[in-house]
Amino acid sequence: MGCNYFPATAVNPIEMWRAETFDPGAIARELAVAAGLGFNSVRTNLHYLVWETDPAGQRARLDVFLELAAAHGISTMVNFFDDCAHSGQQPKLGPQEPPVPGVHNSRWTPSPGHDLVRDRTRWAGLERFVTETVRAFATDLRIIAWDLYNEPGAAGLEEASLPLLEAVFGWARAANPSQPLTTGIWNDGFKKLNAATVALSDIVSFHNYGSLDAVERQVATLKKTGRPLLCTEWLARGRGSTVSAILPFFKRERIGAYNWGLVNGKTQTHFPWNSPAGAPEPDPWHHDLYRRDGTPYRPAELLELKKIISG
Repeated sequence: MGCNYFPATAVNPIEMWRAETFDPGAIARELAVAAGLGFNSVRTNLHYLVWETDPAGQRARLDVFLELAAAHGISTMVNFFDDCAHSGQQPKLGPQEPPVPGVHNSRWTPSPGHDLVRDRTRWAGLERFVTETVRAFATDLRIIAWDLYNEPGAAGLEEASLPLLEAVFGWARAANPSQPLTTGIWNDGFKKLNAATVALSDIVSFHNYGSLDAVERQVATLKKTGRPLLCTEWLARGRGSTVSAILPFFKRERIGAYNWGLVNGKTQTHFPWNSPAGAPEPDPWHHDLYRRDGTPYRPAELLELKKIISG
């Protein structure tokens, strides 16, 4: 049980991992909060552009992160690529722009960027990013799994992402990791992507922000794979994906789960998808569990969460 984790001080993974803005103090404080809830794992994204200019530095900062998490009994699921582009922009290095008030993930950009996804002539660097990182941590017990590609096909790429999806599994396996490999199923309409994802993954992971009925239907289908299941994204209160509705089901089914968000910070994921600039604080929050000052968004919800985890 855990969460998708980015420190409140980072607007996106580039800001999280750049040497100039990496914030181990915030990470240590916030992971202590996660451990206090009973969380024993987190999922987080690296970024190719940071590695491309500073490979040794990103690996060193990942090692610091893993150590901060392990100090609280928390393992880490590490992600490499991501097609999501909530900002509508492609990634760029350097200082990241401040968040747009009221907008969900207003500065989130893909990794490595959509042009690189399509251009196989530029994949040599992507291969080194994956193989060198996996090889460096291939026997590291602090890493519970490698999540190779977040939401392939997002932002209009669709099946154009399939070749890179297949390639990244090959690259990661060539590094001979002890940890399992996976990519999450997230869009029922992507038949070829989903079939490849299931065929290539060691454990079957999925995203589901829907109601309990929707989660139950998806789990019933995925159980047919005969492999362990892991929900790597959930919690969208306005859509019925709530602690009280979803988490007891995951507990009964022995499905590991990472909700989206811990501390409400610069990603502003307490706002719903497609929220307009300047939107007021929503009720209910979309994602996230704590305000930036460390107070719970809904104290009763967190008491319930802790009870479910420990019960």
